[in-house]
Amino acid sequence: MKSTRKGLRDGDLFKDTYERLTCADCEQVLKTKNDPDNVFDIRTCPDCSTQYKDLP
Repeated sequence: MKSTRKGLRDGDLFKDTYERLTCADCEQVLKTKNDPDNVFDIRTCPDCSTQYKDLP
C-alpha cells in the first residue's frame, strides 16, 4: 500500500479543482476510512479499490 504522497509523485493520484485526491485511472474521488487503531487514514478508490495511506 503506497502513501498518498508517493501516489501523487508517481502520477497514480491527482488533485481536482477542489483539492480532493482523485484516482488517475478511474477519475473517482478517493473515499476516507478512519481506523482509530492506526496513526494514518486509509484512502480507497470506489471503482478499482486501490488503497493509499494518508499520513498526517
